[in-house]
Amino acid sequence: MRRRVAPRVLIAVREHRLTACVAASAALLIPALAFPPTDTEEAADQRLQHDFTSAADEFHVPRSVLMGVSYLQSRWDSHPGVPSVSGGYGPMHLVDADAARAPGPPAKPHDAGTTQPGRVQPPAELRRAADLIGVPAKQLRTDVTANVRGGAALLATTQRQLGKPLSDNPADWWEAVAHFAGTSDADSAAAYANDVFSVIHKGAHRTTDVAQNVTLPADPKVRPHTARPAGTRPKEVECPPELSCSWLSAPYEQIDEDNYGNHDLADRPWDEKIEYIVIHDTEASLKSMFQTVQDPTEASWHYSVRSSDGHVTQHVRTKDTAWHSGSQYVNAHSIGVEHEGFLTQPDAWYTERMYRSSARLVRYLAKKYHVPLDRQHIFGHDNVPSPTASSIPDMHEDPGPYWDWRHYFDLLGAPLRATAGPDSPMVMVLPDYATYKPRYTGCKGDGLPCAPHGSSAVRLHTEPREDAPLIQDPGRRPDGEDSTEDVSDLGSRVSTGQTYAVAGRSGDWTAIWYLGRKAWFKNPKKHPTAVGASGRMVTPKEGLSEIPVFGRALPEEDAYPDGFPGQTESPLPYSLLAGQRYVTQSLVNGTDVDRSSFVETPGPVVTGREQYYEIQFGHRLAYVRASDVDVVSAPASAASPGHAAGAPRR
Repeated sequence: MRRRVAPRVLIAVREHRLTACVAASAALLIPALAFPPTDTEEAADQRLQHDFTSAADEFHVPRSVLMGVSYLQSRWDSHPGVPSVSGGYGPMHLVDADAARAPGPPAKPHDAGTTQPGRVQPPAELRRAADLIGVPAKQLRTDVTANVRGGAALLATTQRQLGKPLSDNPADWWEAVAHFAGTSDADSAAAYANDVFSVIHKGAHRTTDVAQNVTLPADPKVRPHTARPAGTRPKEVECPPELSCSWLSAPYEQIDEDNYGNHDLADRPWDEKIEYIVIHDTEASLKSMFQTVQDPTEASWHYSVRSSDGHVTQHVRTKDTAWHSGSQYVNAHSIGVEHEGFLTQPDAWYTERMYRSSARLVRYLAKKYHVPLDRQHIFGHDNVPSPTASSIPDMHEDPGPYWDWRHYFDLLGAPLRATAGPDSPMVMVLPDYATYKPRYTGCKGDGLPCAPHGSSAVRLHTEPREDAPLIQDPGRRPDGEDSTEDVSDLGSRVSTGQTYAVAGRSGDWTAIWYLGRKAWFKNPKKHPTAVGASGRMVTPKEGLSEIPVFGRALPEEDAYPDGFPGQTESPLPYSLLAGQRYVTQSLVNGTDVDRSSFVETPGPVVTGREQYYEIQFGHRLAYVRASDVDVVSAPASAASPGHAAGAPRR
């Protein structure tokens, strides 16, 4: 359950957002994937491709439409026998209302005048599909062939009900696809259909969760419909026009003489630049989080994204500062986006519709506020630098190693790829998400192994061998305990899209500078987990044997006016030594704002002359004084054919 925050500790809340415990679900027993025998001799990894072709022919649905819908529903993944949070099964994500677990928002929001999207009862798609193809409903949960046939039958039936022919032309199926979205919101349905038709237009190829190679050839003649005007929205909502968004206000109010909640008034980007967008997951149901964000004694964030359909709810205006990251400095320079879900249950919660809505929102915000689309500016709650040494053990771990950063940046329109050859002095972490499945524990209880699953994270060792000890994080574990393979243990991990300076190479192993020491990870040429990168690195100036590392960029002491309750500089318990290099993508000025009392207008911002480089120091970001370092470039160079597009794309 979530931890309640008493008014007397509200100041601490601003530095560290409430911790939500992962609600461990009962172990899910995943049955074997049911592929009935066929008369064809297709390769074992082509069976799903064959199922799409056969079902499309049987029910007279264009194969591209059937495959496009399935891609939006599940990215062709099966998760056999395991429902999503909304009760959807199989590659067609056919919903069984009895299995739905997604709670809706409060029926009566706490603050009058807000609007909330309605959540209709999940449709009984799976049972209806089973009736249409004449098989037991339970078969569609685990039998992929039946699941695909059921989806094709539903599309064909919807097309007939709309009075339209079972045409070979995908363009004739736009309305049927919009109905398949299963929402009563016209804007959401239109966005869904347009996403399907965009996939058909561009084509897609990937290896699924059960090792099926599936290809949808591009059809340039098929195009999404022209964007339609959004429906009526509250005036407070800041969203792209094609996205379904609503408003549920977080309160800014005095609680008692010494405390207020639950965010700060500001005038961004005029008083402080918005530098970052922070990706969270809720580690709680959205219903619970909606109650939290309306409580002045709790934390706040700017947006929530619902798992089942990607609906977006805004809570705090982007010009104001929400308390979401665990760092007052990051809060002041960021927008926080919460995603309904649990990091240990990605298949149930991290839906394609949520990814797409989130990416559409973040792309809009990044363009509006000139936020670079890279992993030092678009990052997870687990990458937020701790503001002080004492707060490091309490920093958060979401959205975790199963968040698909590679796919997310594809959706942002900023694909992560090699920008230099394989021998570059910089590397970008870029494992193939579908096939890279490191060991994790803790998904179903302490020490218990997690089911094999694609991951964005790569584990680090002290030496170039798999049985070498894991890298330790002395700040996270000051008692000297070892790093572990626990799904929430960040002490020895790097993540997709993060860039690091190379510290050495040995056969299939690459070393990077990480938390002041060499850290090794396996990086075989045939299946690389990192690729060459170009950019800038910082290193201590000549003559400096060691420089301090900070978790926030504060003004220098003499920049504060008399009487201003400035924060004390607090170096982190790490060493950045002479000869080491760390990647930087940002140069910022130190800033600070008095957050000690409730005010009617935004408080003045103190901006220092001292500048800081933001660096990728460990799994989290950090800052070093510009005056302490020299900048070294790693130039772009022609990538070798095997590395031009990063790790193999499946």
